[in-house]
Amino acid sequence: MKDERPHAEYPLPDGSEDRPDAAAAQESQIGTRQLDRVFVRARRTTMMQTPVAAIPSLDLERYLGQWYEICRLPLKYEDETATDITARYSLNDSGSVRIDNRCFDEDGNPSQAVGEAIPVDEGGSRLKVTFLPKVIRWIPFTSGDYWVLKLADDYSVSLVGTPDHRYLWLLSRTPSLDADTRAEYLAEAERQGFDLTALIVPRHTGRVVTDDMVD
Repeated sequence: MKDERPHAEYPLPDGSEDRPDAAAAQESQIGTRQLDRVFVRARRTTMMQTPVAAIPSLDLERYLGQWYEICRLPLKYEDETATDITARYSLNDSGSVRIDNRCFDEDGNPSQAVGEAIPVDEGGSRLKVTFLPKVIRWIPFTSGDYWVLKLADDYSVSLVGTPDHRYLWLLSRTPSLDADTRAEYLAEAERQGFDLTALIVPRHTGRVVTDDMVD
């Protein structure tokens, strides 16, 4: 005799007439998301294996002066909401480069970080940077890399990164950069294996952190 009783294996929620199909669709979506994550991890792994290359040579004298940060990858010690970020490079008496980074923090307060950079290759395009106090800068393994990866012929735009692909900066002599030039330099970053998913673009409002604000 045929069983005419309703089946209860799949209780039907409101608005659903076919729970098995809905469950299958949900499982398919979950599977797709998992597969996407696998592809993303694989792509990042491949990118991280791409060697980072600095430009052959850098005229340090021409590189000195004021730069504006156009965009960057996240830094654990830099406020993601900071605005009007600048870097000024000048020569110390010792021949090293003085770094003077300035910005306005989340609360609108001026901030300054002073460091030192020393070229470590004959071309001068690979430098070691430290922001530690002078008295303890001798401690080993406390400096970071600063490699110039692409530079405009007139020294107006610079792409800077680290050989481990963790950090990246796009710098310009002006607070803004046209879209085509920005795309060109970021394309070079991607070609060298940098993942730009988390790229931060700080605002430039026209304000300037002056000496009297940080002295």
